[in-house]
Amino acid sequence: MPTISLERDELFKRLGDSYGTKPNQPSEEADKRFDHECFQFGVELDDVTSERAMELKEKGETAVKDVSNLSDKIIYKIDVPANRYDILCMEGFSRALRIFQGKEDVPVYTVLPPTQKMIVAKEVEGIRKFVVCAVLRNIHFDQAAYDSFIDLQEKLHQNICRRRTLVSIGTHDLDTIQGPFSYEALPPKEIVFTPLRGSNKDVDGEQLMQLLDKDLQLRKYLPIIRDSPRYPVIYDAKRRVLSLPPIINGDHSKITLKTTNVLIEVTATDLTKAQTTLNIMVTMFAEYCQQKFSVESVEVQYPDGSKMITPDLSMRTVKTSVKWINSSIGAEIEGNVMAKSLSRMCLPAKLTSDGDSLEVQVPCTRSDVLHPCDVMEDVAIAYGFENLKIEPPKTVTEGKQFLLNKISDALRSESAAAGFSEVLSLALCSEEETFGDLNRPNNNSAVKLANPKTIEFQVARTSLLVGLLKSVAANHGKSGLPIQMFEVSDIVLKDQSKDVGARNQRNMSAVYCNHTPGFEIIHGLLDRVMLLNSVTWREEGKKVNGAYYYLKASSDPAFLEGRRADVFLNDVKVGVLGVIHPDVLTKYHIPFPCSALEICVEPFV
Repeated sequence: MPTISLERDELFKRLGDSYGTKPNQPSEEADKRFDHECFQFGVELDDVTSERAMELKEKGETAVKDVSNLSDKIIYKIDVPANRYDILCMEGFSRALRIFQGKEDVPVYTVLPPTQKMIVAKEVEGIRKFVVCAVLRNIHFDQAAYDSFIDLQEKLHQNICRRRTLVSIGTHDLDTIQGPFSYEALPPKEIVFTPLRGSNKDVDGEQLMQLLDKDLQLRKYLPIIRDSPRYPVIYDAKRRVLSLPPIINGDHSKITLKTTNVLIEVTATDLTKAQTTLNIMVTMFAEYCQQKFSVESVEVQYPDGSKMITPDLSMRTVKTSVKWINSSIGAEIEGNVMAKSLSRMCLPAKLTSDGDSLEVQVPCTRSDVLHPCDVMEDVAIAYGFENLKIEPPKTVTEGKQFLLNKISDALRSESAAAGFSEVLSLALCSEEETFGDLNRPNNNSAVKLANPKTIEFQVARTSLLVGLLKSVAANHGKSGLPIQMFEVSDIVLKDQSKDVGARNQRNMSAVYCNHTPGFEIIHGLLDRVMLLNSVTWREEGKKVNGAYYYLKASSDPAFLEGRRADVFLNDVKVGVLGVIHPDVLTKYHIPFPCSALEICVEPFV
């Protein structure tokens, strides 16, 4: 959960309640009262501290030489839900809490017609293809509001923006630039500007990367675009650089305390997240505009000729059943009470004429509400967890371990007792490792990733052998022989009978590596697994009672011809064992012979 740090006195001032405290004077009673209100609101007061106390706690008294410039103002550190982007700053948190306390209604935002335009070039499609914008007109910043504005950007960058990989935010003093603006992608050498930090003179894109490589804060974002042949860049009408997303803004358009008109541009690889981020930024700080809660829209023109007016601050409707909510939270709340409770959670709601359903208006700030389940959760929070009655379950049930997992755990214990070490390999691998490196034909049985980020993660594994052989290759020079490894995990296979077109299958695999193949070791492990599951060995031509298994010559090209066999359980093939083919060992860079086993565990259930 993200933690926000809010100055106590400023928070209490915004809430219109001093909680019986004097400015900057500690009060346990006020802390307890506010802590209880946080609990009722669904958040948690994590710590009561100060800037000086945090510095001393983090570095120690001996490491902090000068604390005179550190503030003693009391700070509340509050844990908030990760998907509640609307309460990540002082403005949003205090507003939501005032609404929860019934001191004000959910604000209605006014979207003004656009006076600015952003033109998107075709070249950005392969990098960060989306951009959305808005303008905050006649805004007034004091130092606290300015600091909160910058801090919210950073919190969003770390949260919904996924450290700028999906979304990045740029803010600019609109009075220093001139529209229409253009969003382009150019070779690094052609992008020349003075960055906000790192240099006080013009540098090109390549020089900027070298300079920012020494910046502790920004260098972690450089890999996002560094290897791209083109960098995204935003220009104004006079070809002045506004920003180089997602890295840094230009110095020319930086905002200050004197800024009165702010252009906010959000570039992204995901349009929904871009719109959500923009909506949060403008709704949190539109309260400082001369026309309160007003936002000026911007027209975004895409290469295909389509146009988009952003931001979209309209509400959407979610309909849900009163009866279903009551059954879900175990309460008997009347519909009109539910509607009032939801209004306290920034979700204006009304009861339908039949009295059985709720029509909930979800504002743009509540992007976390995706399903009636989210509405139900907010009803429970607003109604009060402490008001919910604790009742014993109406059915008496006894939980037990899922049988497949129980068998898997037993196999792990027995394999470890036999001297094998367990590994947990990655579920994704390359297509070449899955088929070509194992000498197996590509029968299109692997589930492929639509947009893999690296060649090593192209498909979901269809065999545990891939991970085991890679583990042997990584360890043969670091530990003595023999190397004995096993894994009991899922593989993924295509299956059109399933609603998702694929299914998981629990497999067990083991590898033995030594100066000799050790086929008898692997065969012995198979016999032990069968004995554990009460499966009897059946010789050819003989009959046995109960479950039985036997081996037949295999044609699996991953194994050496004449030293490989398929494993049959009750006349159904469940796996294969044998000596790994030398060509496979060469491809995996293993200099010693190996034997391996892989069987499906599910028939034992």
